[in-house]
Amino acid sequence: METAAVCLVALLASGLTLFSGFGLGTILTPVMAVFFPVEAAVALTAVVHFANNLFKLALFGRKADLGVVLRFGLPALAASFFGARLLVWLATQDALFAYDLFGAAVRVTPVKLFLGLLIMGFALLELLPVLSKVGVPPRYLPLGGAISGLFGGLSGHQGAFRSVFLLRAGLSKEAFIATGVVAACLVDATRLGVYADFFTWEMLGGNARLLFWATLSAFAGAYAGKRLLPKMTIGVVRLVVGIMLLVLGAGMAAGVI
Repeated sequence: METAAVCLVALLASGLTLFSGFGLGTILTPVMAVFFPVEAAVALTAVVHFANNLFKLALFGRKADLGVVLRFGLPALAASFFGARLLVWLATQDALFAYDLFGAAVRVTPVKLFLGLLIMGFALLELLPVLSKVGVPPRYLPLGGAISGLFGGLSGHQGAFRSVFLLRAGLSKEAFIATGVVAACLVDATRLGVYADFFTWEMLGGNARLLFWATLSAFAGAYAGKRLLPKMTIGVVRLVVGIMLLVLGAGMAAGVI
């Protein structure tokens, strides 16, 4: 059940991320969190996300703008370290409070509350897609990289911020995608190193099959997205995904998920 659900989401999200304001991590993290502890969900999603970004790098990498990569990607790399360390710290904190829900004890931990509220915030941005219509002058690219990297390291939610700051960088569609992929790879490589605290042999070995099929599904989605990019519309998809994220984020913040 969990493998089928995760693979389906990875397939669809990977294709959508090529032309939408949300990405693979945005959608896959809360779905993973239904089946795993939230910190493990973020770490497992990071593995799939990184592998998928390497695949997209092979598809689009040669179109990346080196100057923008340096101005945006390097600050993102540095900030992602601090975001990932913050996640590791939050995961070690005791529950904030507990309550009974239909006779079952529910514990709300800092990491679930923080990431749940963060996911709800991104859900609202999908339902009210302000970020997709706003661009920031190129002189703020280093700041944008730092903001994108911080949230990328913390929860994997970096794509929306990245799009805002790259929109007015004077890039072609291909260069926009490729430059974003390079920046995402830098962030993923950094946060995976920090997330090593979460990677036990039991977690990796026990979920190797899930990771393999989810990664393969993400590859297929990225390839299909590249082929279908000129023909797709995402208005309804944004609405559905936004509602899904809002519900899952609320459930996570409440400790139910």
